[in-house]
Amino acid sequence: MKWSDRIIACHTAVTDKVSHGQAMQESRYFVWMEDGRNDFMAGDRHAERAVEGTTDLYTPQELDPWAGQFEASLDADGTIAWYLNSVQLEEDTSTWHYEWVWQVPMGAEDG
Repeated sequence: MKWSDRIIACHTAVTDKVSHGQAMQESRYFVWMEDGRNDFMAGDRHAERAVEGTTDLYTPQELDPWAGQFEASLDADGTIAWYLNSVQLEEDTSTWHYEWVWQVPMGAEDG
């Protein structure tokens, strides 16, 4: 499975309100975006490759259960490294904003 399919599956296990890189016209949704690569070099070659990115959850709900469900989905994949980077209340919109940073290993199917 491609790395992008795996990260998409982690989001859609929680909801179909998911976008790649763009805000949605919803009150509660995820946005994910790859930020770059984190490769391990050995013997002058890329021995291990991973894509690093972020996921943001925008929600009006304090302590939104989607946050825990998303983390459980990342854990269930078994290969994705992640951490919760921040949780903040955006006062101008009264929206809770969660941000996770993750790394997904790349495989041969990723080219």
